[in-house]
Amino acid sequence: MKRFVLYLVPLVVVVLASCSAYQYHTTKIQSTDFSQYHTYGWLQPVDSLSKSYFDNDIANANILETANRELEARGLTYSKDNPDLLFRYIAIVNNKSRPVYGGYPYGPWGMWGYNPWMWGPHWGYGYGWNRPVGQERFRLGHIIIEARDRRSNTVIWQARGSGQVRSPEEAINKLPEIVMGVFGEFPVAKQ
Repeated sequence: MKRFVLYLVPLVVVVLASCSAYQYHTTKIQSTDFSQYHTYGWLQPVDSLSKSYFDNDIANANILETANRELEARGLTYSKDNPDLLFRYIAIVNNKSRPVYGGYPYGPWGMWGYNPWMWGPHWGYGYGWNRPVGQERFRLGHIIIEARDRRSNTVIWQARGSGQVRSPEEAINKLPEIVMGVFGEFPVAKQ
């Protein structure tokens, strides 16, 4: 039994880790040497038009505190005076819609049944399966963090974490997890 548990626990961890509810994407200027940057500062966040979700002190603190920990773990030091990199975050919540599919999975007579309203037997996976029957509305949240080289005033790195938002409270409480995922895309590894 102990051997079974020893094999089961790593499997469960791998499966749960692969089922992240958030997706992360990044882009950067390929020729940039990120080892030349040693200090960082913050620009004002971009007005995101998501005031009801992220335009408050709690959301701002969740983002900045987590981002500062992640940057310091990568060897960068916060500086108000002439930092090498200037970071900015953008928080967006979009209303989206997606199709809802319906129908009978195998028809009313089962997978290999006979349909009396059709000529001959109706073989196969039924009818109407995976046919769009309507639209479902949902909210998709994005946290975008960008790094700007202060000397050239050029954005050199940008990453985004995106996922479905069910409530404002859940979105704000998940911000540290999302920000950590975004900085997992940063070109400098933790030290």
